[in-house]
Amino acid sequence: ITSAVAFDILPLKLHPFSQSTPTGLDCVGWKRRISSPVIADGALDKTALTDDVGSEEDLYEDFRSSNHRYGHPGGGGEQLAINELISDGSVVYAEALWDHVTMDDQELGFKAGDVIEVMDATNKEWWWGRILDSEGWFPASFVRLRVNQDEPMEDYPLKVEGDKEEDSSSGTRRFGMGQTTKDQMRTNVINEIISTERDYIKHLKDICEGYIKQCRKRADMFTEEQLKTIFGNIEDIYRCQKKFVKALEKKFNKDYPHLSEVGSCFLEYQTEFQIYSEYCNNHPNACMELSRLTKVNKYVYFFEACRLLQKMIDISLDGFLLTPVQKICKYPLQLAELLKYTNPQHRDFKDVEAALNAMKNVARLINERKRRLENIDKIAQWQSSIEDWEGEDVLVRSSELIYSGELTKISHPQAKSQQRMFFLFDHQLVCCKKDLLRRDILYYKSRINMDDMEILDVEDGKDKDFNISVKNAFKLHCQATEEVHLFCAKKPEQKQRWLKAFENERRQVQLDQETGFSITEMQKKQAMLNASKQHQSGKPKAVTRPYYDFLMRQKHPTLPTTLPQQQVFMLAEPKRKPSNFWQNISRLTPFRK
Repeated sequence: ITSAVAFDILPLKLHPFSQSTPTGLDCVGWKRRISSPVIADGALDKTALTDDVGSEEDLYEDFRSSNHRYGHPGGGGEQLAINELISDGSVVYAEALWDHVTMDDQELGFKAGDVIEVMDATNKEWWWGRILDSEGWFPASFVRLRVNQDEPMEDYPLKVEGDKEEDSSSGTRRFGMGQTTKDQMRTNVINEIISTERDYIKHLKDICEGYIKQCRKRADMFTEEQLKTIFGNIEDIYRCQKKFVKALEKKFNKDYPHLSEVGSCFLEYQTEFQIYSEYCNNHPNACMELSRLTKVNKYVYFFEACRLLQKMIDISLDGFLLTPVQKICKYPLQLAELLKYTNPQHRDFKDVEAALNAMKNVARLINERKRRLENIDKIAQWQSSIEDWEGEDVLVRSSELIYSGELTKISHPQAKSQQRMFFLFDHQLVCCKKDLLRRDILYYKSRINMDDMEILDVEDGKDKDFNISVKNAFKLHCQATEEVHLFCAKKPEQKQRWLKAFENERRQVQLDQETGFSITEMQKKQAMLNASKQHQSGKPKAVTRPYYDFLMRQKHPTLPTTLPQQQVFMLAEPKRKPSNFWQNISRLTPFRK
């Protein structure tokens, strides 16, 4: 029995999905039928995607007429089980994988790690939940259901009348085994970690053998560069995870799972897990390349044929490619729950505690990169709103707006003062001038390369370099050229905020160098193209998030209308419901409570 990777659920109280092959499915026959787009064995087939078997549509018509439905036999079983628990009066908790930021009063906002009470899971994409006094809709795949649903939120051991701890014999009667309540809860979490790792390995294997292997046989359809863009370093992740799961298996105590010592495995592989940063950094590129290719029918049918040949569950390729992003964000939640049910005297306690901190740092880095990639669209739109722009785009060197505000700039040789708007990005400070009549319009004036500058705090009084009296001032000085820029803020606290911002800018640059963060040329071009199109169309300069929007729009490949639509269990982040705030993002109207 295999639990679903999208939720990482141990079948403690919920009915898990089964991934068994449907009875009667003629796998050999299927290899013959789809041999046009996918080569099962042998040399590269140079023929087109249609042959004497028929067109791509014929392939699906052939499948339809065979009366087989391949994919998720379980269907909505998990959803039904959740709602049965809720209707029976049970409390179902989920933990947030990502921040859900919303301006819609009908949606429930939360931060990664928050615990949400699930109150309605009728719809597979949007659930109704509660945090403290707030209720609202939230995306189902933004969360992970807790393993131990039947236990209260408080710490253990279990308390009985008189605030006395329940003895081991009572625990034995309750669970029918010689374990305390806390040990049973730890067993549940350990089992979840092991089972979901096995499922994850299977998904990675399916991607590498079911998709990448077949794509490499079709040099007429894919270049190596395209495959690198689509799949990133997922093969490296697969090799790493195979070693990791073997290490976990060695530490797994099958007879007494609660005695397993798995914390050391996470500590041992925390450095190797950094390869996820490269994958997550590339994921937006993969989404864009897949979106481009799947506009052509032959690629849609090819990817679906790969899935069928590999006997994979009914998830589209873009959904499979999101699983590593989801997985690395789930480790801190699993370890936090494991730590909660690990006694301080347990031999694994210190390792689990250290592993939790280590995986939090990995997940934090990845979430930060995701946020940074979304920010580049805001920067591109900001630049498109600036009049008389000169020189290279901001995104050529920068990816983060650190701080902005008004300053008085004093220039040589006459010590001329000018009121200007300044925008501090990583690597550069951009100077703009406000329009005299319309103060919301900015004109580009100049920029300063921050990599060459040192920041000097200037005391109030007469400045000897400019021979004028200054207040709330600071300088930017270039040692190589002796270039000096003098700035004055209106208030002392504004000056301090600018000095702090300059420190943050240097810290951000150093961090990017250490972690290898960068924006690809494709991402830069796409962001500027989106901003340019919106600017030319005369639309309001609202923030757009193409990558986030892509995740929200992920669909299973559309099959011919003659084929009954198969149920799709999506791993991708769901579509968002209509909102007056994000008017520029296309959405699917969801159900109403």
